[in-house]
Amino acid sequence: MSLESTLTRAWLRRGPLACALYPLSLLFRTLAALRRLLFRTRLLRSAGLPVPVVVVGNIFIGGTGKTPLTIWLVEQLRAAGLTPGVVSRGFGAKDSLPRPVTASSTPAQVGDEPVLIATRTGCPVVVGRDRVAAGRALLAAHPAVDVIVTDDGLQHYALRRDVEVVLFDGRGTGNGWTLPAGPLREPPGRRRDVTVVNTPELTPRLARTLANGGPLFQMTLTGDVAERLADRRERVPLAALAARGSKLAAVAGIGNPARFFGMLAGAGLSCTELALPDHHDFLDNPLRALDADLILMTEKDAVKCAHIEELRNDPRLWVVPVTARIDAALAEHIVEKCRGRTFA
Repeated sequence: MSLESTLTRAWLRRGPLACALYPLSLLFRTLAALRRLLFRTRLLRSAGLPVPVVVVGNIFIGGTGKTPLTIWLVEQLRAAGLTPGVVSRGFGAKDSLPRPVTASSTPAQVGDEPVLIATRTGCPVVVGRDRVAAGRALLAAHPAVDVIVTDDGLQHYALRRDVEVVLFDGRGTGNGWTLPAGPLREPPGRRRDVTVVNTPELTPRLARTLANGGPLFQMTLTGDVAERLADRRERVPLAALAARGSKLAAVAGIGNPARFFGMLAGAGLSCTELALPDHHDFLDNPLRALDADLILMTEKDAVKCAHIEELRNDPRLWVVPVTARIDAALAEHIVEKCRGRTFA
């Protein structure tokens, strides 16, 4: 955590540590460009699927809000009359072979984000390291699916894609350098079809930083209620929690915990904050020692805590679901591209 926090701070500016790592950054950037070139010239093989593929990913390392965007996009595609399915790597998934996400799947088996996507959308979800194999398995099991959304996988060039949606948050491109001198997996000017920025305030400067010639959309995440982990049907408005005067804590094991904490503060809640590493498994129960009447957590964390008996039965634990809000023109743009696809 100490190394991670040191690098995270260094990646937001071009200070001494970032400058010292810059030669390695040039090497990383060169190797990434070479890999893209090998796929583009077909010296490395890629494969397509018989349906359009929409990739939702990021070049900024860590969490930028891909899962809420994927959920929103699935719902929008369905509203447009399409039948979407989702393919994901599945962080921490045990199997290398494609595996469907079912009602009995656990985060330990298939990853926390795929479980959340399947629960929220009800659409078919398959996880696998090989996205091509995962996509084929999904289509074989669900032949009615006519568009596939990949949650992450922007750098998985073995799978051809029809639309690339690259997501940033308020941190923009950080110091603008690639790993390890900066937070980027690829250069900020990387080609993409659509840019989405997950931020409550899209400033002109941030918009200019992320502009690459394609359309740019702002995304905000909103959460208005808390749901008891033990029984998600029991719901309380966040505004009511603010009025109670209870001692509150907030926990987030996501890529950017500050975003969740900021949303709660914007709702008028004053919480003791506990930031955990992304994809934290909660097996050590870091919440046991928290001195709080209520503990608020993200849905991504909740899918793991719900499978741990001690946490599932902790009456203090409440989940705050978030919903992505984006201009509907983004979905229209993606649907148009999918329907305009030419099949070989």
